[in-house]
Amino acid sequence: MGSGAAAGSVRTRYLVYFQYLGTDFNGVAAVRGAQRAIGVQNYLEEAAERLNSVVPVKLTISSRTDAGVHALSNAAHLDVQRRSGQPPFSPEVLAKALNTHLRHPAIRVLQAFRVPSDFHARYSATSRTYLYRLATGCPQPDQLSVFEQNRCWALRADSLDVAAMQEAAQHLLGTHDFSAFQSAGSPTTSSVRTLRRASVSPDLPSPFVLPQESRRLRFWSLEFESQSFLYRQVRRMTAVLVAVGLGALTPAQVKMILESRDPLGRHQTRVAPAHGLFLKSVLYGGHGDLATGNPAWAQWDYQPDDFSPETRGPKAGGLE
Repeated sequence: MGSGAAAGSVRTRYLVYFQYLGTDFNGVAAVRGAQRAIGVQNYLEEAAERLNSVVPVKLTISSRTDAGVHALSNAAHLDVQRRSGQPPFSPEVLAKALNTHLRHPAIRVLQAFRVPSDFHARYSATSRTYLYRLATGCPQPDQLSVFEQNRCWALRADSLDVAAMQEAAQHLLGTHDFSAFQSAGSPTTSSVRTLRRASVSPDLPSPFVLPQESRRLRFWSLEFESQSFLYRQVRRMTAVLVAVGLGALTPAQVKMILESRDPLGRHQTRVAPAHGLFLKSVLYGGHGDLATGNPAWAQWDYQPDDFSPETRGPKAGGLE
């Protein structure tokens, strides 16, 4: 997979999938310095320290999410350089080790793969899908189940004009300059993106809502797929589509907003709350199909002391 600087040592690159509830974090990216805020990456890299790599492990995150945004499946690559004579960790051992040493219950490593040394978690991605959850029939914040709080955008309205939202979403499909849906601070030089899918649909009733409340509360899902998105593009598109669903905008106005390329226009300042957004999937050629996989780490009996400072790596029985 690649040679390290130390004689005889081997550097191996891994693609790691992980998920998290974003409520407690200042986004997924690591927060450096003495700030009190902390990112998901901080915890993952802290767990990776226990791998005892010759070179400290740093993660390269595929998709950066803001504070409060969740991920059903995000991805990152990392390099582990073992000492001379020690074979690379199997992906199953790596995933199990990271989960064992993670110190936050809202983060979980899903699976790991060995990838070529030139693989890049951000630039090699071929598809990213975001899910946004809405709830209607919630005039007051305390009328939403505590199990759904911070996991959807609770709207006061009793219903949404889904047909109008679907019509408006069609105007966003395809290749466009999405400047009108971009927030300031985006590092990209081009605002042209190709939106492959934009769907609006009723969601299944929440299992966390009491039967007597289920007649009032309804849930809705918006999904967006593209190879990449601009900063806060999904939350801005969601806010505009919700405005259509509430009757504040028409589908034709959404087309006008898109064509204006003006992020500071009258209707473009709306941004949907972070807590309703989930990064659903990141896909790569040959990787990313977790649904058909059979993670072997679930069958491997990992012991925490297998990575003790004395042993400098897993015991022989734990390697493939």
